[in-house]
Amino acid sequence: MQARVAGLPFLESAFLAPLLGVFGTGRERLALLGDPKAPHAAAIVTPAGTAQWTTFQPSQLPLGAWLSAGGEALEPLADGLLRALPLPALALGLTQIDSLFHPRAADNTRWRGQDYIDTAWVDLTGDFETYWETRGKNLRTNLKKQQKKLDTAGTVTRLECLTRPEDVAPALTDYGRLEASGWKGSEGTAIAPGHPQYEFYRAMLEAFARAGRVRLYQYWFDDAVVAMDLCIESGGKIVILKTAYDEAHKAVSPSTLMRQLQFQQLFDAAAAGGPIRRIEFYGKVMEWHTRWTAEARPVYHATLYRWRWVPALKRLLRRGEAEPAAKTEEAPAKTEEAPA
Repeated sequence: MQARVAGLPFLESAFLAPLLGVFGTGRERLALLGDPKAPHAAAIVTPAGTAQWTTFQPSQLPLGAWLSAGGEALEPLADGLLRALPLPALALGLTQIDSLFHPRAADNTRWRGQDYIDTAWVDLTGDFETYWETRGKNLRTNLKKQQKKLDTAGTVTRLECLTRPEDVAPALTDYGRLEASGWKGSEGTAIAPGHPQYEFYRAMLEAFARAGRVRLYQYWFDDAVVAMDLCIESGGKIVILKTAYDEAHKAVSPSTLMRQLQFQQLFDAAAAGGPIRRIEFYGKVMEWHTRWTAEARPVYHATLYRWRWVPALKRLLRRGEAEPAAKTEEAPAKTEEAPA
C-alpha cells in the first residue's frame, strides 16, 4: 500500500515489522479501512494516556505510522478510526504528518494541528555541476581546502556504497564506532551489538538489502572509515536515515566530503535514467542541511477529539492544575510567633 500512496520505504512492513518487534509494547493495534487485502487507509495506533490513542511513533520512524491517499482529508479518516477504537477513546493523535502528502488543514472545534519541524530534500534534476554551482561559495571553498589538506598529508580518500545483506552487520559495527566517538558514546546510546537499536537496524537493513534497496555509504581515510550514511530507497526516493562521523577528524569535515561524492553519484545516476529522483533527509532542518538545499516543508502533528467539549475540558483541567501551583509559589512563608 505504501508504494501506491506514498512511496516511502519506512512505511512498509520491511521497516515496521522489526520496529514493532524491538520497540513495540504489545499494546499496538493495526487499523485498516476497507478490504484488508487492498485497504483504503492503514495505521498502527497505541494507547497514549487516559482515553487517548496515538499513531505508533518510536524515534527511529521518520513519520507517524499512518497511510492514506495523498491529498485526502485526514479528519474524516481519523474520525472513523477514533470511533472504532475501544472505549473510552476521547482523542486520537496523528504524529509527524508530512505536508507533502497531507497539507495542514485549518483548526476547528474538534481538530487541532501543531507545529513540529521543517524537513529538507534535494531533487535530482539536471546535472551535478549545475547543482554544485548553486551551492554557497563557502561550502565549495571549504571543501576544496579540506581536500587539499588531506592530499598534502598523503591521505587517500574514497567512497564505498555497500548493498549486500552480508555487508550490514560489519557496517553497523563501523557505524557504532563512529557514533561512540561523539556524545552518543558518553551517553551510552551509540549503536552496538546487544543494544535494541542495533537489533532493529540490522534486521531492517538486511531486509532492505535482500530487496536490493539499501545503501550504506562509507567514506574512508586510508584504511579507516571516518563517515557513514545509512540509507534505504523506494518509489524514486532515497532516505538518509542516520549519519555519523569520527569526531577525531572533525576539523576536515569527513561527512561533508562524503556527501559531495554521494550526491554527485546520485545526480549522475539520475541523469543516466536511474530510478532515484529525490533525496529525503526527514529530520529537523539544521544549518548543515541549508548548505545542500534551500527546499524545506513542514511536518506537523494533529489531534482529533471525539466531541467538541473535550479540548475545552482539557484546558479547564490544566488551568485548575496550574492555579494551585501558582498560589503555592506566591504564598508568603509562614513564620512562627515569638514566645511571649
